[in-house]
Amino acid sequence: MSSYVGVVVSDPELHSQFTQVELRTLKSKFNSNKTLLDRFTVGDLPPVLAKLNAFSGTFDADEIRSVLDKSYPDADQEVDFETFLRAFLSVQARGVEKSGGSKASSSSFLKSGTTTVHHAINESEKASYVSHVNSYLRDDPFLKSYLPIDPATNAFFDLVKDGVLLCKLINLAVPGTIDERAINTKKILNPWERNENLTLGLNSAKAIGCTVVNIGTQDIAEGRPYLVLGLISQIIKIQMLADLNFKKTPSLFQLVDDTQDAEELMGLAPEKVLLKWMNFHLKKAGYEKQVTNFSSDVKDGEAYAYLLNALAPEHSTHSTLETKDPTERAKKVLEQAEKMDCKRYLSPKDIVDGSANLNLAFVAQIFQHRNGLTDDSSKSTSFAEMMTDDVETSREERCFRLWINSLGTATYVNNVFEDLRNGWVLLEVLDKVSPGSVNWKHANKPPIKMPFKKVENCNEVVKIGKELRFSLVNVAGNDIVQGNKKLLLAFLWQLMRYTMLQLLKNLRSHSQGKEITDADILNWANRKVKKVGRTSQADSFRDKNLSSGIFFLELLTAVEPRVVNWSLVTSGETEEDKKLNATYIISVARKLGCSIFLLPEDIIEVNQKMMLILAASIMYWSLQQQSDTESNVSDDAADEGDANSVTGEVSNLSLDEASDSSPSGQDQDLVTKADEDEVEVDDGNNKDA
Repeated sequence: MSSYVGVVVSDPELHSQFTQVELRTLKSKFNSNKTLLDRFTVGDLPPVLAKLNAFSGTFDADEIRSVLDKSYPDADQEVDFETFLRAFLSVQARGVEKSGGSKASSSSFLKSGTTTVHHAINESEKASYVSHVNSYLRDDPFLKSYLPIDPATNAFFDLVKDGVLLCKLINLAVPGTIDERAINTKKILNPWERNENLTLGLNSAKAIGCTVVNIGTQDIAEGRPYLVLGLISQIIKIQMLADLNFKKTPSLFQLVDDTQDAEELMGLAPEKVLLKWMNFHLKKAGYEKQVTNFSSDVKDGEAYAYLLNALAPEHSTHSTLETKDPTERAKKVLEQAEKMDCKRYLSPKDIVDGSANLNLAFVAQIFQHRNGLTDDSSKSTSFAEMMTDDVETSREERCFRLWINSLGTATYVNNVFEDLRNGWVLLEVLDKVSPGSVNWKHANKPPIKMPFKKVENCNEVVKIGKELRFSLVNVAGNDIVQGNKKLLLAFLWQLMRYTMLQLLKNLRSHSQGKEITDADILNWANRKVKKVGRTSQADSFRDKNLSSGIFFLELLTAVEPRVVNWSLVTSGETEEDKKLNATYIISVARKLGCSIFLLPEDIIEVNQKMMLILAASIMYWSLQQQSDTESNVSDDAADEGDANSVTGEVSNLSLDEASDSSPSGQDQDLVTKADEDEVEVDDGNNKDA
């Protein structure tokens, strides 16, 4: 595998204003317009910039022209890439002025957006994350020789550059996410090995719920502090809040009194559950205020004093509350927390300053050490009946939730069955995967109190789904509003499948041919494996032989010979061997560059939907590499009809029914009669509000 080289800008100051993801996107736009036009000039910039997502709906071409006229009066001046970037920044700056604010990153949980305007980092947060790494990874066989890290230096950012620390932190947050056999852990890594680790880390971060928008491997390899800290903070938060759910902590049901409240609690974000838990104890302790955030509401330290006195009466002291100085009170709060074995990851100043991230982590740590909830088995059992989703339903909900959040939509999804019922998130997703499909004038933005407004949104979702040729027999918006789980999962499956097939279709836009089908993907995979002399073949995406994992490992080897270490592969005959292979497949695919959200169980049990997405993701990566290679060769070389070209690969995808690798009719299209039945509902449920 060739090493990754980021987009290079000769002017360091200009380069620092963009992430690698942004540079690659803008470079692609620049190149496509330069190819389209004989001469790309300043006069061509306004309509080109107006079509970019960053400015769509904010500026039209005439407004952009007026912005650029001041800096670039000569409309006939030819535009190079750096001029293109400076023009972009000029329009962006005008947009900030126009909105009346600054382009700031979101502070909400797991929605740490990135910005190319403000690069300041929080030294307290940096010191806290370094302390976390030093504490939790001090015994790691590979990292212990690099620890402890001095928070006063930039050693933390240097250590992140090879991707190993990133992968280890992800496994701390959600154990088993990454098969550590797939991590390159040599003392000195070459550029491609480093890039593999970073790619594995970023794709795995998405797979545990991190928002990784506008962050590329090159950004981490360069150790960009604000991007590194933004990503690390999300991973640590996931670890710290891992127990704030009913499966891990059934006693959380004590926070509610009835079934309706319990349903609402199950749909809350983890930090909202943490606030509810905190207020539950504060109310019992006699604290009269309501804590609604981890910033201004806790900065005086009073809430902490009441909370710790309630949870650890053996360490309680009235002197904390009697102290008038907030900094002194915060100091006493931390001393009391240390007696409960809570590690000190924040300072009194962080409490007084209202550092939201650090205060949230502090409260989460208190919850981990002593949540103060009794094990009322009778109450837990009665509410546990609400959590009767079968294992496959839970896995699918997890997969679709993580996939939606990876798209970078404005709304973060914590629970698919709750958060999608008003239709707004579904409209956001549809607009992402099929730009321009949503007429936002007809959409109702949350918060939505009137039920019929939610139905209007969901009716629009169904309408767009039918336009995209989804199978939606007897489905109406009210079914989504009412939370029909079977219907919602079936809709999301079609949406994910549509997105994957569109990506494949776009890669072959320069060739003639029919739409990519499920059968084409299977046919391609079988031919790839056969072409490199391997013997595995898949009859369909429900072929039980896929459970061994051998076919997918051979497919991964076919698209990139060096990516699979065959000395680590088992025969896949026993359940344990299948689990080892399945875990390795997922990590290797992510290491290669595939953004996937399945679990090892999906491979072992041969979940045909996830098998299709896995094969399609590998196919997309493979064709994408060939497309990138072709864009760098001369026209003469391309005209020779190289058998490995994308055009050749895709033009050969037409189904040859006489071929040995022809799939069964069941896999011609995974939206079969069985799937159609999933999205059918009784006519009685179809009445719109």
